[in-house]
Amino acid sequence: MKKIKVGYFADGKWAHSSFKWLIKDKSIEISFLCLRNKNPDIFLSKIAKKENIKIFNPKDINSPKFINKKIVKDANLFISMSYNQIFKKKTISMPNLGIINCHAGNLPFYRGRNPLNWVLLNGEKKFGITVHYIIDEKIDHGDIITKKVYPITKKDTYGSLLKKSHLECPKILIESIKKIKSGKIDTIKQDQINKKGSYYKKRNPGDEKINWNSNAINIFNFVRGLSPEPMACSNINKKKIYINKVDYVFKKRNRLIKPGTVTKVTPKYFYISAKDKLIKVLDWISDCKIYEKQILN
Repeated sequence: MKKIKVGYFADGKWAHSSFKWLIKDKSIEISFLCLRNKNPDIFLSKIAKKENIKIFNPKDINSPKFINKKIVKDANLFISMSYNQIFKKKTISMPNLGIINCHAGNLPFYRGRNPLNWVLLNGEKKFGITVHYIIDEKIDHGDIITKKVYPITKKDTYGSLLKKSHLECPKILIESIKKIKSGKIDTIKQDQINKKGSYYKKRNPGDEKINWNSNAINIFNFVRGLSPEPMACSNINKKKIYINKVDYVFKKRNRLIKPGTVTKVTPKYFYISAKDKLIKVLDWISDCKIYEKQILN
């Protein structure tokens, strides 16, 4: 059986492990790698050069200059992995097997940016990885080819979910390509699951600040949703304190104590009052000495 010729549009760690898997698969030929125009991924570039894979980083993937290249026109399938340009109608119609995207979200929920952060921030008990077709210019909108759902435990952080995703995404991607190649594929329209779904915006610098007037469980989820990076933070004595790990204590706070107040300090941890309970801070970075009755804001 002929190999599937693939154009790989990718960026970031999310795309690294999948790229390696695709290269090893004997039924797939990576015709070209398309990187972001600004700050192209160095790791992907090194692998592509080693494997003699053609590399592009066009300003516009929908321009005639790019889509009229023979190597692009000859590809059977485009794969998008954290790519930052939107495929337009003409480009979408080019590969005979379509364009697919691997998204770390339980579609139709958690469309958009930073889904692994958001599931933790929202206190979800599970997260998903979905491979779906790109059928129009809407974000994470096309028919689902393969979806896997995984539990989220209390010990999970953004870092652990990302690691899990890096391990699982290549498997789901290869499974989806095999379905496409066989022609035996039962896609699911996202509207059949939920007509509205949900969409989340990109998180930006400055979104890491802890609101101590929140409930303890929300602060717990906020901290682990940003751990180990970019890391939740607060201010103490006009200096930053970065907080990487916390737990919450099933003890109601003293209502006379203002949220954000340090209530107890030990060499290995300290307590801060939240809106309803106490937060136990277990891992932090700060130039300031922590002592009782300090107020973080």
